[in-house]
Amino acid sequence: MAEAGALVVEADCGGPSCNMFPGSLEKAFDALKHLFAKRKRFANLRSPVLVAGDEAGGNVAASLALKARDAMPGELAGQVLLSPMLDPRMVTISFRSADDIGLQQRWADGWQHYLAKASDGQHPYAAPCLCTRLMGTAPALVMTSDDDPLRDEGLDYAECLRLAGVSVKSKILPAHLGWTGLYDGRDGAWRAHVSTEFEQFVQELPY
Repeated sequence: MAEAGALVVEADCGGPSCNMFPGSLEKAFDALKHLFAKRKRFANLRSPVLVAGDEAGGNVAASLALKARDAMPGELAGQVLLSPMLDPRMVTISFRSADDIGLQQRWADGWQHYLAKASDGQHPYAAPCLCTRLMGTAPALVMTSDDDPLRDEGLDYAECLRLAGVSVKSKILPAHLGWTGLYDGRDGAWRAHVSTEFEQFVQELPY
């Protein structure tokens, strides 16, 4: 995204929150509000502000978009979700392949840690895929790949956003681009595609 011309600010959502809901989301929202308040320092007051994340960070980004819609309607320009981890039920067809790349247990443990209380799994800010009120959420770019275990939950969420009247652009990359290297911090041919799709997405935003 930086290569496409964006100023990227990474929020530290850990610390005392221990990466658990709702603490990590609240810290991320505080960072977002600060960025809006200080936007003129980084760019100008008309510069669009978006949230973005991959995997568990994609969950936080989607949750932030929902919270921003409720707390500061119309302010957030967009959300970029790269293989977002949205469904604590982990029952999609694509998720069955998670064990093939050694991530099924890691994601199961991640959900168990993030949702400190069982009831948190029903909260729309914790599990956006279960949210029944998506209207008014910021436009979304959702990216995944053919071989991505999180593919189906990302695409299902994109469709739910569309049905709620949200502008959505979804992109499924072919498996040979090495998309799943994203989970281990590995670079690959997918990177240029993310940059291109992001740039086009921002250009098409109605701001």
